[in-house]
Amino acid sequence: MSLFAHRRTLDLLEGGYASVHHGRSHDFDDLRAYVPGDEVKDIDWKATARHGEPLVKRYIASRRRHLVLVVDTGRNMAATAAGGESKKEIAIMAAGALGYIAAQHGDVVSLVAGDESGTRAWPAGSTEAHLEMLLRRVDDRVGLEAPRSDLHGVLSWVARGVRRRSMLLVVADDVVLDPRLESLVRRLRAQHEVLWLTVGDADLMSRSRGSGDVYDVQEVAGLPAYLRESPSLRAEFDSSSERRRGDAERQLQALGVSSQRLASRSDVVPGLFALMEKHRRAGR
Repeated sequence: MSLFAHRRTLDLLEGGYASVHHGRSHDFDDLRAYVPGDEVKDIDWKATARHGEPLVKRYIASRRRHLVLVVDTGRNMAATAAGGESKKEIAIMAAGALGYIAAQHGDVVSLVAGDESGTRAWPAGSTEAHLEMLLRRVDDRVGLEAPRSDLHGVLSWVARGVRRRSMLLVVADDVVLDPRLESLVRRLRAQHEVLWLTVGDADLMSRSRGSGDVYDVQEVAGLPAYLRESPSLRAEFDSSSERRRGDAERQLQALGVSSQRLASRSDVVPGLFALMEKHRRAGR
């Protein structure tokens, strides 16, 4: 598995994307037979004289990419996901898996995490130990006692603070893309490549027999049982949820952002495959 980048580098120091790429650089790789279209300046004349036919030099071009994990660490992410697991566990597993893929390809991974109390960034690194440290920061910040979620604030910080062209992985719960959020995503998409993972909300109507009390972690309020047991409210809830999810996916697609929704940890690996394939196929 590897991350695919549509854009080429803006400057020489940034690199494009691919850990090893045959192209122009100072690091010699090997020789191969000359074919029409090769640069004459790439011909190794000494090797050509020894071999008796034209040979050209191939080089390894270092093209390191920067992956930024942008994670909502407000108490919304401490809630229960659609699959019954903690949203935090799913978010950490998904961010860790994509970060590991990037690190294995020689790329660097950093973290931007925040909530209503503010946003903080951690520097980039390329080791497994560094990635584990970033994931522990997410784990430490998310909890029922954490401040409320503020995805607007987190993305605003990224728009101002991440100047180098990067690949952004946004991990958040189910959100409505209001005009302000849509404007932020459009701004980020103009500078970066953006991937979006949504950790789906639990079924608030709790249709399973063993369902206990249900609470809204954002407002710290309970949802009365008589509301959850109403067939008409259940139907309205299902319709509204499906419409909201569809609208968000269509908005992100229109903005050029590949997205995927996860309901449980078992969704993480197939979900990442699907997300990366969507991104690879997405037009510029």
